[in-house]
Amino acid sequence: MDILHYTFFQHALWSSLLMSVACGIAGTYIVSRRLVFISGGITHASFGGLGLGFYLGINPFAGALGFAVLSAFGVEWAGKSFRVREDSAIAAVWSLGMAIGMVFIVLTPGYAPNLSSYLFGNILTVSTADLCWTAAFVVVLCAIFTVLYREILYSAFDRDFAITQGLPVKAIEYMMTVCIAVTIVLSIRLVGIMLLMSMLTVPQMTANLFTTSFRRIIFGSILLGFCACITGLFLSYYLHIPSGTFIIIVLILFFLLAKGALFVRQRRAGTDRNPV
Repeated sequence: MDILHYTFFQHALWSSLLMSVACGIAGTYIVSRRLVFISGGITHASFGGLGLGFYLGINPFAGALGFAVLSAFGVEWAGKSFRVREDSAIAAVWSLGMAIGMVFIVLTPGYAPNLSSYLFGNILTVSTADLCWTAAFVVVLCAIFTVLYREILYSAFDRDFAITQGLPVKAIEYMMTVCIAVTIVLSIRLVGIMLLMSMLTVPQMTANLFTTSFRRIIFGSILLGFCACITGLFLSYYLHIPSGTFIIIVLILFFLLAKGALFVRQRRAGTDRNPV
């Protein structure tokens, strides 16, 4: 337990808690709106911003955030303005972002950055500044959901009904798109670009096995995500493997165990109802 005295590990623990909250909230909205494929496109498109940041010598995460937001709005604009199918636009943005990122990284003078930490995550590299930005965003995200919970819930599950109630559905969707993009960029250090989709969907999928309540799925996702992050952190520290790999493996194990437990309980309930 001596590792808890290290500053970088303390930062990793706090970052795990904060990002579990952000991913739990944003991920529940993503799953309820069936935006998983869009979130995957935004995630991979942000790699282009990382490469541009390295090439220009600026914070790569600032570039990733710009690419993530632009790609999210770009998919919607292409679908409405050019009548392009949404899945086709997402695939194009997905591939374009990865290609642009690789071009800029190759053109960057000097040593190439350690791509594995961005592709598969390395939460042990979280700095104090990263922690402050993440904490500020989580506070804003929690405030948004606290104040606009009813509006967000109606827009997520029944857009047409929300419109008939006079709710600003379009503004809510744009706002949540930006929140999703920021959550994705901030989570890159946690699990990396390649594995991030699972952090936004698997905890919600597991929590949904036990409840259909939007609020309970959020809290369940936060708890599952944080437990997986803590387990992945310790395994990553001792085995020297990117933390994101273990975090996703633990999340999948949680889902399989939950599914197995439900199956056993249903079998026992069926046996009790139909005794031999």
